[in-house]
Amino acid sequence: MESGKQLTGTLALAVFSAVLGSLQYGYSLGVINAPQKVIEQHYGRSLGVLPEEPLLLSENGTGTEKQEVHPSVVMYWSLSVSIFSIGGVVSSFLVGFIGDLRGRVKGMLMVNVLAVVAGLLMVMAKMWKPHVMVIAGRCVMGFYCGLSSGLVPMYIGEIAPMAYRGALGTLHQLAIVTGILLSQVLGLEFLLGNDYYWPLLLGLSGAPAVLQSLLLPLCPESPRYLYIKRGMVEEAKKSLRHLKGEYDPSADLEEMRREKEEVEKEAQVSIAVLVRSSLYRQQLFVALMMHLSQQLSGINAIFYYSTAIFERAGVTQPVYATIGVGVINTVFTMVSVALVDRAGRRTLTLIGLGGMCICAVAMTVGLVYLSVYSWMSYVSMLAIFLFVCFFEIGPGPIPWFIVAELFSQGPRPAAIALAGCTNWTSNFIIGMTFPYVEALCGSYVFTLFAVLLFGFTVFTYLRVPETKGKTFEEIAAVFKKGRNQTPGTRKTGTETGTGTGTSTELEQLKSDSHA
Repeated sequence: MESGKQLTGTLALAVFSAVLGSLQYGYSLGVINAPQKVIEQHYGRSLGVLPEEPLLLSENGTGTEKQEVHPSVVMYWSLSVSIFSIGGVVSSFLVGFIGDLRGRVKGMLMVNVLAVVAGLLMVMAKMWKPHVMVIAGRCVMGFYCGLSSGLVPMYIGEIAPMAYRGALGTLHQLAIVTGILLSQVLGLEFLLGNDYYWPLLLGLSGAPAVLQSLLLPLCPESPRYLYIKRGMVEEAKKSLRHLKGEYDPSADLEEMRREKEEVEKEAQVSIAVLVRSSLYRQQLFVALMMHLSQQLSGINAIFYYSTAIFERAGVTQPVYATIGVGVINTVFTMVSVALVDRAGRRTLTLIGLGGMCICAVAMTVGLVYLSVYSWMSYVSMLAIFLFVCFFEIGPGPIPWFIVAELFSQGPRPAAIALAGCTNWTSNFIIGMTFPYVEALCGSYVFTLFAVLLFGFTVFTYLRVPETKGKTFEEIAAVFKKGRNQTPGTRKTGTETGTGTGTSTELEQLKSDSHA
């Protein structure tokens, strides 16, 4: 088995090709912030609420044009930002269906059509009504990202050797933050974030899809999908050898065979059955809470708020400080890649959430006393940087791949779809409500996040198991054990997943699906 542990060129290519989808997701998340003023003026002119002359006066994007933005422009702008999340919420439900339809690789290939279409719509924004073109493009791109943010971790989780599952799973998040950073840099005014090039800036979000479409046909299909879903033993063997080099795949095949037996007992689980079934309730609760902790930690609010805080702190070019946050974001995700298989998922999540909680308190203190002590601005800035560091160590990357680890092959696609939907929905809610909450709470806005973070830290400590170095079977056994102990009636002999325990669970699942 040792020889099957090394990282091969094919595995590297497969993971690299897959995370191009995540890079696109990150780019699309970040790209919309920089050129806001420029795009709003194009919207205004297209809607007939602004005069038609070109923007020669506002080369530096500041100065005299402090006029109020027209309400209809605000509405279309908000829609351009948030329609992305709506597209993601809708399509995240289809992840399991697309992944199982023709396989993980063909699934990723099929959805690339959406990314290219979205990119083209946005590149051609000036040719027709910019607000309609951008909103349509962002909606299609959101739909694509909802699918790829589920398919990518699913594929990587299934092809990664157990020793590297965490590190390779974290690359999804690394690609997302690299995409965000890339969009921030390209969005600088002297590059693409200007009156002339902004459609290209938005349209580039479809570029990685073209490269991915060229590389994916060279990547082997997930052996777990081939063996467990399709029963193609020889193809699965071939795929394993491609991914891991020449080695004896019998141990891996044996593990898949046992999982396949379990799957055949548990039947394909739809989202409706997964929600109702008491069999998976604990795993599902943990998975959804992990995703909620990622979005409700306030990290999006930080990205939204950082430029304003840096402005208050007297930074002359806050946009560069925001790019600084993006760089730190990327560096600490790399730290997480190095640590996640050594320190473990649970430990890193606890450190991350606890650290963020302390930073949120420090940020509140800094903001509240800013008017009294000028040096408090540095406290706020330091707190922002540390907040981002702690986020990327655990709560950022781990929820994406831990869902694939918590569930066996039967309920995995449905669980990933539900977790993705939770993530996108909470992202949308935060995006829409944060400005109002901020107006209401003022400087105390981060106390709200501190309280939530404290709750999530306690939850992780009490309920999230360690999945590092465990097979999918062993992880399932941890939850089975928890379930068996709760009623206090079943004997521990059933914990191994053999004998009467499994048959009672099967009956239970059947009754749940008939309910």
